Amino acid sequence: MNDKIAASGRLFAALGFALAAFSAAPAAAWEPGKPVEFVVPAGTGGGADQMARFLQGVIAKHKLMSQSMVVVNKSGGAGAEGFLEIKGAKGDPHKIIITLSNLFTTPLATAVPFNWRDLTPVSMLALDEFVLWVNAESPYKTAKDYLDAVKAGAPNAFKMGGTGSKQEDHIITVMLEKTAGKKITYIPYKGGGDVAVQLVGKHVTSTVNNPIEAEAHWRAGKLRPLCVMDAERMPYKAKVTGDMSWNDIPTCKSAGVNVDYLMLRGIFMPSGVSQEQVDFYVGLFRKVRELPEWKEFMEKGAFKQTFMSGKEYADWVAKNEALHVGLMKDAGFLAK
Repeated sequence: MNDKIAASGRLFAALGFALAAFSAAPAAAWEPGKPVEFVVPAGTGGGADQMARFLQGVIAKHKLMSQSMVVVNKSGGAGAEGFLEIKGAKGDPHKIIITLSNLFTTPLATAVPFNWRDLTPVSMLALDEFVLWVNAESPYKTAKDYLDAVKAGAPNAFKMGGTGSKQEDHIITVMLEKTAGKKITYIPYKGGGDVAVQLVGKHVTSTVNNPIEAEAHWRAGKLRPLCVMDAERMPYKAKVTGDMSWNDIPTCKSAGVNVDYLMLRGIFMPSGVSQEQVDFYVGLFRKVRELPEWKEFMEKGAFKQTFMSGKEYADWVAKNEALHVGLMKDAGFLAK
């Protein structure tokens, strides 16, 4: 009898230990339970669209998450359509958005009821450069040639193609105008892909496309880069054309063109999501950054490889917003 009681005691003790161990086991980390909508607040073919579709492809290829990712372009109202979509999806972890400078410029220029604080910052993927481009058959061989010609020409004689009105390309054009002391006609298009095509067709004199938006046309001998709008040259030294790499493009400041501008390529989610859900996407994009395809994509588009998340990322966004308030005010683009 005592043996039976002792055996029962040992059984209950073992069961209790097993239950305790089971209850102490960590729950499975959160991951999407349905397809993720990846919103691009810009048109097709531009830098944000190309990055979003690249991410969609490599995540699927390497099976980095069990659910699919669906890229959706919502460019209406200078991207307001996309931002309002995410703002209205409070608590939905199955929607993310990739940002560009219209994260700041669109609400400042239009007074649309949206601010980046209505969203949840996830991570900065990279910073995007801006390059002053002309057609390869243009007489302007250097940024100084271009600037001197703008200064000597009639007001509005030069046509600058750009993405949208009162956005980053338009801001840079105003900076160029102030440097030259001469007005430039700014012509807005839906996306960076369209802008590059217009320059290839000689419908505009110049553009300030991101590298990835013009790379194929440069490689094909259709466009010529004059300078990069950064304090330092791009680090990539592999030849893109027969005689030039990204690193061979001088800085605009070194050529007397006093323009310095970088653009965010980052990810946000709706407000009201959990930290665990944010952490899933931070981890996902960290995995992407380890892939050889990402490194190739960064070099092809000559991106500045900077990654941030958490408070560091939110603080950077707040600082960049303040910068854009000043730039938009100087350009006369703030909503009245």
